[in-house]
Amino acid sequence: SVVLSRLADAATPLWRLPYQEQLQVRCAHLECLHRVAPTFPFHPLDLSFSSFLPQPTVNGYRNKSTFSVNRGPDGNPKTVGLYVGTGRGQNIVCVRTAHMKNIPQKHTQVAQCYEQFIRRSPLDSCILFHEGGHWRELVVRTSQHGHTMAIVTFHPQQLGQEALAAQKELLREFFTHGPGAACALTSLYFQESTMTRCSHEQSPFQLLHGEPHIFEDVLGLTFRISPDAFFQVNTSGAEVLYQAVRELSQAAGDTVLLDVCCGTGTIGLSLARHVSKVIGVEIVQKAIEDARWNAAFNGISNCEFHSGKAEVVLPALLSSWEDARPLVAVVNPSRAGIHHRVVKAIRSCGAIRRLLYISCKPEGEAMRNFLQLCCPADPGKKLEGDPFAPALAVPFDMFPHTAHCELVLLLTR
Repeated sequence: SVVLSRLADAATPLWRLPYQEQLQVRCAHLECLHRVAPTFPFHPLDLSFSSFLPQPTVNGYRNKSTFSVNRGPDGNPKTVGLYVGTGRGQNIVCVRTAHMKNIPQKHTQVAQCYEQFIRRSPLDSCILFHEGGHWRELVVRTSQHGHTMAIVTFHPQQLGQEALAAQKELLREFFTHGPGAACALTSLYFQESTMTRCSHEQSPFQLLHGEPHIFEDVLGLTFRISPDAFFQVNTSGAEVLYQAVRELSQAAGDTVLLDVCCGTGTIGLSLARHVSKVIGVEIVQKAIEDARWNAAFNGISNCEFHSGKAEVVLPALLSSWEDARPLVAVVNPSRAGIHHRVVKAIRSCGAIRRLLYISCKPEGEAMRNFLQLCCPADPGKKLEGDPFAPALAVPFDMFPHTAHCELVLLLTR
């Protein structure tokens, strides 16, 4: 029970507090961001914060969970769960998640079945690549449709194709006719990976059973989701977020919406009926395929989606921009933020007068982007064009029980 509490405290540090008290703690966190605001020396008084927008679903809200394989508290190297401890401290243990408030029971069920499967397997788990072993992490994705996708990552080591085929068949049989059938998987994927993370292009996701996609509804639209496509982890929270983005964008019927890091197109498509055109950019090819399918399936014809790195696609797209319609940009990057060339392209495009930056870690790399977007022109750093001014920061509680804060920063010029 001590180890379970340590996991809950590490992953969901606010889990013991009633939800309203959790929001009060987050308001204190906003004060930390307020103290960061003076680092905008060019607009020291312009940045104001709205109140925290609460989350409609507090428990079991995650639609995607990633489970590791490592030694459990009892020393079993084939334990499936989340980590407690650090590599530096050499005290990592893997703990099951049945008690975690933010993880749905279905995810835990699939993880426990996967653990049962690998404990039956004669093949070892792969904890450290150089020590060998095969069975690695499990990703579970679910939707409000009742769909469940499981993605098993496997290190092939020196196994030949015949041995690999045998392992895939055993896994498929376990989840279709064995104990794992109770999970009623919609999709079962297998990926051979010799790296910590592999894209579909580097190592294809192999469908062992079921449908290639799962589906989710957001704001009256249906979205198709591939194994590696980005989709907001909290579906009901995403609806609150996207509605706020629409209001903050002030997009009208003649507006062109530029959706950078668009994933499966959820933001752009949810706003498509309110604007004249949507242009989406995304690095994951499968996500772009999903976005195009989502547009067609929902009868939306005013969207175009470009596949490739934003720092390559966006400069080419904006350097020749001559459209007279108002252009509003929405940027929703990973924690690493956006590339310097993306910042440069946005600043240099005078048609963009309004920019919404969605950050899952505003105190991290996003702050570097904020400063680059808002500082005076600096030809030495290739930052030209009029600077943006931070107008409003809107915090969202996308992850109840945790200390994370999703922030939408409205920048105007």
